[in-house]
Amino acid sequence: QIFGIKKYGSKDRFDLSKLLNGVAKACYKRPVDPNEIVNEIESELQNSLRNEITTNELGEIVMYKLKETDDVAYVRFASVYREFKDIDTFLKELDKLKNN
Repeated sequence: QIFGIKKYGSKDRFDLSKLLNGVAKACYKRPVDPNEIVNEIESELQNSLRNEITTNELGEIVMYKLKETDDVAYVRFASVYREFKDIDTFLKELDKLKNN
């Protein structure tokens, strides 16, 4: 059993369906199987023998997986996860992606 630690310290049971929902939105109409990404993450968490993960750590793992897989899905997820406030922040992230 893995628990997710939210931004303000509360704990909830890790909900795979919430993770899948967020990844699926990022992967909408992209050649990426969100189930595959989520299954990879779930396996890695189970193999790590950890029983807690922060939502911040989880978000970073998802972004890493998406960045390896599909740039558009990555930017979609990052725009929500990092809460881009304006177009300049969004463009900076695109520039980082382009230059890597």
